[in-house]
Amino acid sequence: MEKQINLLKSLIATPSLSRNEEAAATIIRQFLTDSKLEYRSKLNNTWVRNHYWKEGLPVILLNSHIDTVKPSGGYTRDPFSPDVEDGILYGLGSNDAGGPLVTLLAVFMHFNPMENLPFNLIYAATAEEEISGLNGLVCILEELGPVDLAIVGEPTKMQMAIAEKGLLVLDCTAHGKSGHAAREEGENAIYKAIADIEKIKNFRYEKTSPILGSVKMSVTLINAGTQHNVVPNECSFVVDVRTNEHYSNRQACEIITELIDSEVKPRSFRLNSSSIPVRHPIVQRGISLGLNYYGSPTTSDQAVIPYPSVKIGPGDSARSHTANEYILISELEEGFRIYIELLSNLKLV
Repeated sequence: MEKQINLLKSLIATPSLSRNEEAAATIIRQFLTDSKLEYRSKLNNTWVRNHYWKEGLPVILLNSHIDTVKPSGGYTRDPFSPDVEDGILYGLGSNDAGGPLVTLLAVFMHFNPMENLPFNLIYAATAEEEISGLNGLVCILEELGPVDLAIVGEPTKMQMAIAEKGLLVLDCTAHGKSGHAAREEGENAIYKAIADIEKIKNFRYEKTSPILGSVKMSVTLINAGTQHNVVPNECSFVVDVRTNEHYSNRQACEIITELIDSEVKPRSFRLNSSSIPVRHPIVQRGISLGLNYYGSPTTSDQAVIPYPSVKIGPGDSARSHTANEYILISELEEGFRIYIELLSNLKLV
């Protein structure tokens, strides 16, 4: 893991905000070249197949992302300085998802020289995960070819996220009528929005998931008014909806549209809930190793993967997007060991 940890340090030292991952992609590609691994690339996405690829074998995708969010407020350290203190590696993207990214690469390099693997491997370092962008993993899925299983590297304390909530963002607008605030004129759009927000606050979707729980809705933004003495004719607000496997994003949107009087416009239906059966061989293999499984409330590239996938990686999701982000060197080493055990003797057919 020493080479991969040094790679992680280089990535931390290189700003790689979503849509601006060129420098990080170059670092990944140079590492692969230096390791004598022949890669393919598209935009800021890079992938490589194992050396002894054999047609007809099941294909496993090892995927994680190279982009980061902006440094959050409250940093007391340089977010781009990969400092190691007492076995802790600090820096933006160290935990989300640089740690899983380089650990999966170490796993790929471990299996790559083996001639008689029962599966083929693809390692992919992809872009725009943090913004669910169209120029990330989703844009190379066709070029990867058929895949039977994906292991998505995200910080999960090396526990298995076998289901993930979908993400639906709704832009809502309450319509009223302008008037002078001093007189009994107009229809106040703010009051109409408040009534709808109260409905959303109190509404409960009927179907609850044993893994993901209930659908969660949160009003996260609101905007109205132009000046103090004018009754506003419009009030806009945003609803963040996290769906479980019982509702497609389109179905969830239709329910809210019927529930409230405000105009509802979904930004996208792309990021639906995903899940993998507990009986799947990768989950059963993890259980046999003593790993726990759970449903994840956060969204990752699993949302755009059209085949079975499990989210697992070193690090802790609670550290993601926080000031003074870090990962333990011991977590990387343990993650490497567990990944190897998961894939060793795994039978997909």
